[in-house]
Amino acid sequence: MKCLVTGGAGFIGSNLVDFLLKLGHHVIVLDSLVTGRLSNLKKVKNKIKFIKIDITSNKSSIDKYFNKVDWVFHLAGLADNVPSIKNPKDYFQTNVEGTLNVLEASKRAKIKKLIYAASASCYGVPNKYPTDENAKIDPKYPYGLTKFLGEQLIIHWAKIYQMPNVSLRFFNVYGPRSRIAGPYSSVIGIFLKQKFSGKPLTVVGDGKQTRDFINVSDVVNVMVKTAQSKKNGEIYNIGSGKETSINLVASIVGGNKVKILKRPGEPNRSLSDISKIKKHLNWEPKIPISRGIKMLLKN
Repeated sequence: MKCLVTGGAGFIGSNLVDFLLKLGHHVIVLDSLVTGRLSNLKKVKNKIKFIKIDITSNKSSIDKYFNKVDWVFHLAGLADNVPSIKNPKDYFQTNVEGTLNVLEASKRAKIKKLIYAASASCYGVPNKYPTDENAKIDPKYPYGLTKFLGEQLIIHWAKIYQMPNVSLRFFNVYGPRSRIAGPYSSVIGIFLKQKFSGKPLTVVGDGKQTRDFINVSDVVNVMVKTAQSKKNGEIYNIGSGKETSINLVASIVGGNKVKILKRPGEPNRSLSDISKIKKHLNWEPKIPISRGIKMLLKN
């Protein structure tokens, strides 16, 4: 297949590019490099077509790259909750208007499948665990809201224009190339950086809070499996379906620990109900958290 990956120089995007190439597909990457890094693609730079471009550019700028494309994987976007409070306009422009541009370019190109990287942050602090796709939508930050609005466009276009679109709501994705620098890195990334630097692991609060961690290799696998499927207009949770405490993550990483104050507004739990995608696509994650972290410790 001829595949186009927006945000292909990012953490999940670059892992997806690697997997698509491994399967023998042709890959075009669109990335503004605002958060993505070319170093993530250094091993495959001669095997792909890379275009540095912002998806919020006018339609004539991005349209030509969608010509004869079969699959579009839309991962470009601004992430992180706290910065979205300070810059809601930037998040709306990239995550909503940018998604509309990708959607319209895909529609004009008559692509065979569009996979949207949505976020479980749309649930906010759920009142039901495990959380399924019908749970109340209650984003707590502009980031979660803009990712949900992007998803609404994706699903609405699937209904109105019969587009082959599917939205995947990611829970806590971790793995190679995840960000380990900066205050908004994932907890596993932060712990790994601290471990490699010989510093104690900073455990927030009592460390008993849980997250649903899923390895990026499981994520890219399900993205391709969804692209290959005949499912259209669907929304799926993508997680491990298991709760892991921060204390357990810290113990797997190993080393001394120090407690820091809990940040306001953070949920105490996260647990995805993945029964829908298991039933529809016969998919389930393969890499348990202990093995996934140990693989990262070896790198």
